[in-house]
Parts: sequence; C-alpha cells; structure tokens
Amino acid sequence: MMTKKLACLASTALVGCLLGATGAMAQSTASTELDQVVVTASTGPKTVGGMITAETVAKSRTTVTQEFLATQVPGQTVIQSLNILVPGLNFTNNDPYGSSGGNIRLHGFDGNRVALTFDGMPLNDTGNYATYTNQLPDSEIIASATVNTGSTDVDSPTAASTGGTIGISTITPSTTPSVWAQASVGSFNYQRYAAFAETGAIGPWGTRLWVEGSYQKYDKFKGEGEIYKRQVNAKIYQPIGDNGDFVSLAAHYNLNRNNAYYGPNLRTTTGKLPTGADAPDETAVSGWDVDFNSTYLPNTNPAHGLLAGATGDISIDNSGNSSYYGLRINPSNTGNLRGQSKFTLGHGLTLTVDPSFQYTLANGGTQNATLSESCNAAYYATAATTIPNIQSACPTATRQLIGTAALGTAGVDLNKDGDLNDTVRVMTPSNTNTRRYGLLTSLIWKLNDNNLFRVGYTLDYGRHRQTGEYGIIDSDHTYQSWFGGKDGHGDKIVTADGKGFMRSRDRFSIATLNQVSVEYRGKFLDDNLGVSVGVRAPFFKRELNQFCYSQVGSSTVRCTTETPNATLPSGNVTFAGGTTQYIAPYSKTLKYDDVLPNVGANYRFGEHSQVYGSYAESTSLPRTDNLYTVFRLADGSIGNSSVQPETSKTFEGGYRYQSGVVIFSASAWATNFKNRIVSSYDQDLGIYIDRNVGKVNQWGVDAGLGFAPDSTLNTYFSVSYNDSEVQDNISTGNNTFALTKGKELVETPHLTLSSRVEWEPIEGLTLGVQSKYVGERWVTDVNDLKVGSYVTTDLDAKYSLKKFGYERSWIQVNVINLFDKNYYGNLGTQTSATPGAPGYGRAYANVGAPRTVTFTLRAGF
Repeated sequence: MMTKKLACLASTALVGCLLGATGAMAQSTASTELDQVVVTASTGPKTVGGMITAETVAKSRTTVTQEFLATQVPGQTVIQSLNILVPGLNFTNNDPYGSSGGNIRLHGFDGNRVALTFDGMPLNDTGNYATYTNQLPDSEIIASATVNTGSTDVDSPTAASTGGTIGISTITPSTTPSVWAQASVGSFNYQRYAAFAETGAIGPWGTRLWVEGSYQKYDKFKGEGEIYKRQVNAKIYQPIGDNGDFVSLAAHYNLNRNNAYYGPNLRTTTGKLPTGADAPDETAVSGWDVDFNSTYLPNTNPAHGLLAGATGDISIDNSGNSSYYGLRINPSNTGNLRGQSKFTLGHGLTLTVDPSFQYTLANGGTQNATLSESCNAAYYATAATTIPNIQSACPTATRQLIGTAALGTAGVDLNKDGDLNDTVRVMTPSNTNTRRYGLLTSLIWKLNDNNLFRVGYTLDYGRHRQTGEYGIIDSDHTYQSWFGGKDGHGDKIVTADGKGFMRSRDRFSIATLNQVSVEYRGKFLDDNLGVSVGVRAPFFKRELNQFCYSQVGSSTVRCTTETPNATLPSGNVTFAGGTTQYIAPYSKTLKYDDVLPNVGANYRFGEHSQVYGSYAESTSLPRTDNLYTVFRLADGSIGNSSVQPETSKTFEGGYRYQSGVVIFSASAWATNFKNRIVSSYDQDLGIYIDRNVGKVNQWGVDAGLGFAPDSTLNTYFSVSYNDSEVQDNISTGNNTFALTKGKELVETPHLTLSSRVEWEPIEGLTLGVQSKYVGERWVTDVNDLKVGSYVTTDLDAKYSLKKFGYERSWIQVNVINLFDKNYYGNLGTQTSATPGAPGYGRAYANVGAPRTVTFTLRAGF
C-alpha cells in the first residue's frame, strides 16, 4: 500500500524539519550528523515514493530510499536501482539480476574514479580502485543510497574520486521486533530465498539487533553456466542516553561464483565482421546469443618425434578450450565489519568514531593456459631432436616449470599419464587477498546555533597480496579449486627441481591513506543562508614489493626458480635461451599528497525555494598495477611511471523547489579534469606506460522532478545532458598519435531520460512502470565507432495481504525490459576501430539482458 508522508515537506520550516530528523549513515557518522538529510526505512525527511528526497546540502545530491528499493527486483544490485532514477548516472548491468557486476558512469567518469562507500566505509579496491557492484549488500537492508554527482564530502575516505561519490546506508535496528521470509522465482531458473529477524529493544539498555541472509542462484540468460551468490548481514545498535548518542557494529559477508558472459566483438569502421562466432549483430549468423563454448574439445595427438630416450605418446589440449564456459568463472569471498559511534562530550563538543575491517579473496576469473610438461617433444625443436635445439625453442613457461633441473630430461607429469610429453591446460589465476583496516573520526564543535566546526581524521590501510599460484583442472574439466594453488585451497604445481611452484605473479603492496580534514558551517540572514567551507589533505603512500623478475618496460613478469645469466652492466639479467632483459625482485615506496578545498553555500527564499552553489577539488592517485611496470634508469636505479595523480575541479549551481506535493531539483555543472591517466607510448623510453595525457573539459545539466498529486499516485521524471571535450592527443607509438584532441569521452551518452509512475488503483494493489532512455555512446577514443541509443521499460506490481490478516506480507511481480529490446550494455573500448589507424583494436560489448519476469512472496510478522 502506498503511504504518503509529506507533512514535513508541506511545512514552511522545511530546513528545520530536516535538521531535526534522525539519519542513517550514507557517508561517515560525522557527515551524517552535519547533513541530517538521509533517511532510514521508516523515519526522516520525506520523499516522493522514495524516488527523490528533499535535500538541503549545498551540492548536487540525489537520495533514494527503501520505499523505492522495495519495488525493484529482489536481489538486484542497488546501483541498478539508482540507475533508473539518478540524473547523470548510467550503469550497464551485466545480467538481469545484478550478480555479474556492471559498469558505472557518473558524469562521464568510470566507476574506478567514483568513490563508493558502505555505511561510510570505502569500498573501492585499494589497488586499482575498481567498484564491484555484485558484492554490495542486499537491497532489503538498505535504508537509502545517496549520489553526489560531482563532489565528495569533506571527510570522504577516498584516494580515488575525481567523479563524485555513491554512499549506501543500512537500516538501523528498530525498537519493535519483526521477522520476515521471502522467496523469489523467475526467468532463467531464478531462485532467491531471503530472511530477516530483528529483536527490537531488549535487555536493560535497550539493545537492538537484526540479522539477514540470502541465497541466490540462476542460469545465465545466454550460453551455458550459472550465477550463484550467498550473503549474510547483521547489525547491533546500542543507544546511549537520550541525546542521540550510540554505538553500533555491523557485519557483512558475501560469496559469489559466476560463470562469465562472452562480450562479442563489434564491427570495425570499415564494416568488417569478426570471424567465426564473434559477430553479435542481429543480421549475423550467431545472433545476439553468442557465448562461450559449451563443449570441451578433445585433445590432439600429433605424430611428432620425441627427444632421444623419452617414451610415451604426445597429447595436446585443444587451444579452443580456453573459451570453454566451465573455465570462465569469477569467484569472490568478501566480508567486512563496520563500527559507528557518536558521543556527546559537553560544551557543544561531539565525537564520532567509525572503525572498519575488510577482507577480500577474489580473482578476475577465466584465467587458464596450456603448459607443456617438459621440452621432450620434438615439435619444440627447430631442426632436430637435440638438446641445443630444445634449449632454444622451449617455451618460457615450461622453463619455469623445469626450474634448475636438466632441461633435456626433466619435467612434471601434469596429467598423470606416466610420461612428460604432453601439453596440459591448467588454471592460471590472478588472486587478490586483501586485509584492510579503516578509521574515520571527527570532533565537532557547535559554538552556537549558527556556527559549527569540525576536525576529522581518516586512516585507510590496505595490505594487498596479489599472487597467481597455478592450479589443477580436473578430468571433468572444472577447476580443482576456485583460487588455484593458493595456500589452503588447492594443490600447487611444484616445479621439477622441487624448489618452488608455478606462479603467474607474486607481489605484496601496502596502500596507506592518512587524511586530515577541517570544515566550518555557518547560518546567516535569519538562517536562510547556509555556508560550508572545508578542506581535506590526503597523504598517500604505496609500498611495492615485487617477488618476481620484471620484464623491462612491461607488466610481464617471470616468477621462476631458474638461475639467471650473469648480471648485465645495466643491472638487468637474462635467462638461458633468450635475450629478454629482466629486473630482479625489488621493493619501492612512492608517496603522494594534496590539499583539496570543498566549499558551498545555499540560500532559502520564499516558502519552498532554495538555490545553491559549490566548488570542490578531488584527486585519484596512481593505481598499483600501473606502478609495477618498471624500467632501468641511466643511473642504474629502478624507475616507475612518473605519472602524477589525476585531479578534478567541479563547479555546481542549482535550484530546488520542495513543497507538500512537489520536489524539484535542477543543476548545471562543469568539471575540469586534469592529468588524465591512460596507457600510452613513451617516446623517450620506447615502451607503453601509464602517463598523464592532458585534461578533459566536461559540463552538463541535470534535473529531477517528483510529483505526488494525491495519496494514490507518485510520479518521477529526470533528465541529464552531458558533454565533454578531450584536450590532447594520445601517443600510440614512436612519433605516432591517436587524434583524440577535440573528441568526446567513451561510454558516456549525451542524453539520458528517466521516468517512473506508481499508482494505487485499489487499496492494497500498487502498480509501477519505469523507463530509461540512454543516448548513443562512443566506443573509441577517437570517436570513429559508436553504439546506438536504447530504451528499457520495467513493470512492477505488489499486492498486500493485509486484508487477509497478514499485515507485513505481500506478493510482487517484476518485469524488466518489458519489450525485450536488444541493446549493448558495458562496452570494451579501444583507441580506434579503424584498421591500420594508430591505436587500432577490436572493440567489444556486452549484450543487455532480455525480458525477465520475477515472482516474489513475502511472509512477515
């Protein structure tokens, strides 16, 4: 049943009403204490159907609440729900239920440049700042999600936000006990089961607790394979006194096992189609359903000779098996603990303390390769089956497998068939194991009703272990372990000399962010004018420890027990059978710092209107992977990329109208994005390396309107226009440049439109329809290939069982992509799609999900 709670919005004292609300924590406890505009599931500032919330902060912000999230597909990632409504945000979901991840674009910035927080805790990867949208909390426990479309908060705990922030807050345990369980079934064998229980206020101190868990499993919408997810959440909340002080601790654990989707290649600018099954166009034989191979191809048995003295036959795994669906799996285990607290110290002083811990074990999935057991088979030789020829032709990976053992006779029987002549497929994972510790704390001093000061400190300390322990593929063509030979998970492939094991990488990094922030907030002109002046100063350090040999000027490494040749005068080394130069294992520390202002003002006039403006500077520091590409300097020292941090300067101005039936917001913005980092060719070093390639100017307008004419109807409409211009060309080779100057950013539509209508035709029945239009998007940096626009439309219907005596129970139906439109989602961009042009490469795209229907039954008490 649709419930209207607009009394607060109808009040002429809107700002006072909002400041008196109790908020959930979209960012830190301190920012929430100052802003007080984000709502919980049942209290706080009012909205139009949870789709748009009255805001008072002096920056462009959109907040959606549980009221809207509850209408969406159960189990869907909250970012997809935001995508429906938030102007300026475009999210391309990889499947209909959200557990395969997707790609964020916010005002043209990709997800790696957008700060993502969970109850104030930073979620972006400590190494490459990636955002993993399939690992976010279940939508049922999310109180609200807030998007700052252009700027961070003053105390935002991030080293990677040049493009705004997305903050997710979970519900606070209620004083009333409740229990619910729900089951969902749908298209593609979708099954999801979730349950929730909360205690209400218990014990002598009124302690509150809730626990929630979910199980989700479904088939891919194309090709073979399935998506599997389990999640558990809990939160305990202890109020202290009667002035809003509290201590809370929340826990989250998420497990994903996903078969990957194949993103087919797109046409080139000359109209050339890819060969075989790579053509995704509806006019091609393969159609839109092209995916990974469903059959594991048999081995081949060539009639090659063997090295003298070797016995047995030769068996070679088919190269096409690298695309077998059963080996294209992306596993992740993630968990966190999140503490939040607020203490009133007296004399206008308030202390907030938010500690956190995160654990991640994951790999990118899909990694496998063939590995020859030895160099005994004569097909390695260039002329004859002699050891000298073997030595010159033996693959690098096999040399690593043999190590210091005899090259002509030693090897490892990988498939246990009694000989050393075969080429066997093995798992080659890129495991990442992170332990991350965080602290956000602020001291707030309320001098009087009109003046407030805050001093904040942030610590983000991440221990980032990246390894690639080869693993076994069993006879049923599945991985023995999701994480290869990682300790405690699967068998390692031990080298023939017994001194080590096969690895594709082996490094350890520590990322440390120490940040200090200060802020002043004041109210003037009878509280109609609000001013915020702040600054944050991040001090960031990356400690790099490379345990493998690094190929000079490349990200390629050689993790081996082999003994290198004599050290060259430069300090580099080579290995037997090759001239490629490597840098021996090393350690290095790099430091960065900045000072970033954040100012804003808003002015309230009339009963319902306000204007605001803001200016904020942000930064995104170089990523771990970038810095492990090394080269030898003239003085013999080890050089990293000299890339400097990216920076952005964002200007925003807007108008808001907020009354009893209307919430309207419109804003204009401009961002100067400097030191953009891309991988490009260094003319002096003669290698590809991450470099700063200049700046990008971006600008646009956003608007959103929520209208609730009566208690049975909610409507929402939004529009966003984005434009951009790259200011420099990109070097792609020696005196060769891709002509990107004057071009627009990839994957960023000029125009997006959103709408949603909710209607309650009879008591207990609520109907919803929502649509989103996404304009054309460039696939290449030089803007020579783009994908077309598309519109998706979704339906939802919920029927309450209250009149049957089950007040907290309901039945819900969701339909996404109602008209079954074919469209491209996430884009695999390239510099150019023109064959022969600088930076040419075959672009690809993920196919958008087809029509999907889901049925849900909830029983609540």
